[in-house]
Amino acid sequence: MSELAIDVTGLCKSFAGQVAVKDVALQMPKGEVWGFLGPNGSGKTTTIRLLCGLLKPDAGEGACLGYDFRTQSAAIKRETGYMTQKFSYWEDLSIRENLEFVARLYGLGGRKARVDRTIETLGLGYRQHQLAGTLSGGWKQRMALAACILHDPKLLLLDEPTAGVDPQARREFWEEIHRLSEAGLTVLVATHYMDEAERCDRIVYIAHGRIIARGTVSEVIAASNLVTRVAEGEGVRRLATELGGKAGVDHAGFFGAALHISGRDGVLLDAALAPYRNQPGIHWSSAPPSLEDVFIDLMRREGADDR
Repeated sequence: MSELAIDVTGLCKSFAGQVAVKDVALQMPKGEVWGFLGPNGSGKTTTIRLLCGLLKPDAGEGACLGYDFRTQSAAIKRETGYMTQKFSYWEDLSIRENLEFVARLYGLGGRKARVDRTIETLGLGYRQHQLAGTLSGGWKQRMALAACILHDPKLLLLDEPTAGVDPQARREFWEEIHRLSEAGLTVLVATHYMDEAERCDRIVYIAHGRIIARGTVSEVIAASNLVTRVAEGEGVRRLATELGGKAGVDHAGFFGAALHISGRDGVLLDAALAPYRNQPGIHWSSAPPSLEDVFIDLMRREGADDR
């Protein structure tokens, strides 16, 4: 048996002549959590839908969960949980009623015991009779996750699952994801949140339908070759505007009250910053580039997606 949950190459998909996914290759080991990053319209959702059989590829070959992803999509769907960006369950049913209905759709045996177990596992017990439409965003996502794992899938595909959810609910959601991963579930999650990406075993960055960076967070940061200087104190806000466009400055942006200025040529970068080094009230330091520095730099280099 392959140790890869996903093993595909040459994945391509176009819509009305518009390329959405171009020559994507993914080799994802079982039991890992991978983050799928990229700007809106970059091809993340299309790739996820191709992998689980909701869309037919124009080209590509390989396997998902050991099944040919082109010809055995029905088998892949039975062993995959897919959580969409938008809440897609029945708001006029309670949590329990939603899960019971999903269990019937899958034709699962021992439905009551399975639903009971899933409700307990996800901490939904005291809300199980509450209508889904009255739940907060965080509880809706928790219920959606419960519905996705009800049939004991081997692969979980999450498409921006915590968009619009408060930080505490996001943290609790990710604790559940890692608990499931420790139990052997493979998870591929599309996200825009850098703190979520940093919780993943590996990340994949996609733009214009192509994968342009992949690896652990530290590997992706190291491969960016960015040099970052940090300015703190009074007057740093005007620096962001003044430094824009100067030779050696690829990007300047705030992280809280600190201004991160990044570039690939440390000599040019320091030359651009030299006139500001002795300004009163500003403290300068060097720091490793953050994942967000790298993400913004990749977006700048690749340009905006026009889809």
